[in-house]
Amino acid sequence: MVTTKTYMAKPGELTPKWWHVDASDKIVGRLASDIAVILMGKHRPTYTPHVDTGDFIVVTNAEKVQFTGKKWEQKKYTWYTGYPGLRSETAEKRLEKKPEEILREAVRRMLPKNRLGRQMLSKLKIFTGPDHTHQAQKPESRDMGCS
Repeated sequence: MVTTKTYMAKPGELTPKWWHVDASDKIVGRLASDIAVILMGKHRPTYTPHVDTGDFIVVTNAEKVQFTGKKWEQKKYTWYTGYPGLRSETAEKRLEKKPEEILREAVRRMLPKNRLGRQMLSKLKIFTGPDHTHQAQKPESRDMGCS
């Protein structure tokens, strides 16, 4: 009787790669879904659901992302402050104040909602402008968010 073995990755067994993504004129949802796949490690044949097998991603030009339709005026981000009622702001206002949070929030909602998901999100580095502080890691360029 022949049995096949299933490979299960162990923590620290795989070395993560570093990727660089330019977010200029990319659609937020399409870019976020591609980034989430890389952070989870689903692009590798060694994907294991209970182990963080993903790679690091450096995103530049986060202020140049795009929404389709009228989402800049209609999309609302809400949060709870501890007081009665919710605070909210439109995507247009958020772009003025914290442009990197638009993409970070979109990616966060596509990751697992547990400790492992928070660990995966910490491997996402988002910068406004074309410069970033991770040149020493030598990230390879990768095209993401294409239709």
